[in-house]
Amino acid sequence: MLKAVILIGGPQKGTRFRPLSFEVPKPLFPVAGVPMIQHHIEACAQVPGMQEILLIGFYQPDEALTQFLETAQQEFNLPVRYLQEFAPLGTGGGLYHFRDQILAGGPEAFFVLNADVCSDFPLSAMLDAHRHQRHPFLLLGTTANRTQSLNYGCIVENPQTHEVLHYVEKPSTFISDIINCGIYLFSPEALKPLRDVFQRNQQDGQLEDSPGSWPGAGTIRLEQDVFSALAGQGQIYVHLTDGIWSQIKSAGSALYASRLYLSRYQITHPERLAKHTPGGPRIRGNVYIHPTAKVAPSAVLGPNVSVGKGVTVGEGVRLRESIVLHGAALQEHTCVLHSIVGWGSTVGRWARVEGTPNDPNPNDPRARMDSESLFKDGKLLPAITILGCRVRIPAEVLILNSIVLPHKELSRSFTNQIIL
Repeated sequence: MLKAVILIGGPQKGTRFRPLSFEVPKPLFPVAGVPMIQHHIEACAQVPGMQEILLIGFYQPDEALTQFLETAQQEFNLPVRYLQEFAPLGTGGGLYHFRDQILAGGPEAFFVLNADVCSDFPLSAMLDAHRHQRHPFLLLGTTANRTQSLNYGCIVENPQTHEVLHYVEKPSTFISDIINCGIYLFSPEALKPLRDVFQRNQQDGQLEDSPGSWPGAGTIRLEQDVFSALAGQGQIYVHLTDGIWSQIKSAGSALYASRLYLSRYQITHPERLAKHTPGGPRIRGNVYIHPTAKVAPSAVLGPNVSVGKGVTVGEGVRLRESIVLHGAALQEHTCVLHSIVGWGSTVGRWARVEGTPNDPNPNDPRARMDSESLFKDGKLLPAITILGCRVRIPAEVLILNSIVLPHKELSRSFTNQIIL
């Protein structure tokens, strides 16, 4: 019997995802047409012996989250439950706090997945590796180039046994090109080291006795407190993958993740990809169109386009490398490239909404998304254009490399600006 835990964080996390995270919790943001964590749940549900999926986080269980859980339970015929932390407890604190729920029923092992990763989730391969050689911790690893590896948790492995000899989270100098994917398989005994960290934190808290350190003892960082401490002691092993993998930290990385998932749909969900039909819009490459969306036959969509529920796409519209969210309207002959159009937004006739992609170097197979910052030397860096919820763009204007916050009605063109 197996279980899976998905760590979804809380509202104080994912600030780089604004303004999109103002409307829905980041884990429910649609990537390739379905909520981000549905990709995780689909992968977990396909593992034989999976009994329960637990979501752990600090979000208030609002209507969107409750509805998502109900739909997921019906669709996958599996218990999918949300466990809310009493305070943000870090990547390991929630696992220790809800240890009884995780171990209820006596699972032989449980998967732990970070919500903000995009992957093909080779869970069955990880399970085979774990059963072949049982250890408390099995990490999924992939490769990055030398400079980008510094932005991730770096793993030094024994090439013969795949034991993790050394682990450093975001090192200041190059250590290894193997990075942590944020996808793990833990044995039940993996919770013992978490207990040791909790007890040590408690003792430290009693010594300091500082009220400002609350929730103190309960906060456990898996990477720094557990992996770094236990590396080289025969407890942590790594399983390497060369499949797709990317972090989803910002809106730009969500667009890139959408492309990866849409290309995977050709194998996993061909029914989700739009087909070119007589009298329908022209489709180029991988495109997802929600069944309720109305798309004019003269529109041209793709590659890497995701069109949400109730969206209207007018005559002559050109859509490429973009996500159009629930209820948005693109009027006749608009052009939308490398952009995310927010819920209920309207783009006027002959307007152009365009961004600059920040994709990994296509000539470097080990390249990853740069964890982009918005500014450099006080200037806004060119990036994808984001229209927040219910933004109105007038006819015949250009919005280039800009971020428009929700409920704005623009009257002219903007370039390289954040419109507050």
